[in-house]
Amino acid sequence: MISIGIGEIQKNISVFKNITEEIKIVDKRKKEILAIVYPVKQKEQEPFVKKLAGKYKNRIEKTNLSLQKIKELAMQEAMKEKYGLSS
Repeated sequence: MISIGIGEIQKNISVFKNITEEIKIVDKRKKEILAIVYPVKQKEQEPFVKKLAGKYKNRIEKTNLSLQKIKELAMQEAMKEKYGLSS
């Protein structure tokens, strides 16, 4: 992983054009990580997804529902909890 400061990005934004590995953006005065930038085009997509999934990736059930339907169901559940509504 490459570590780069904000000032370096301001001077040379072309760093992001052809990145091949993750870039950690660091505030060097406060010594804290501000962001991590991942390359969009990678040969191996699966390891990238596994990195982002974290320890909860096996707890999520596989489903054939669309994202829109999942959002609607989540909103209905939230409304039930908040207002005590029933379907």
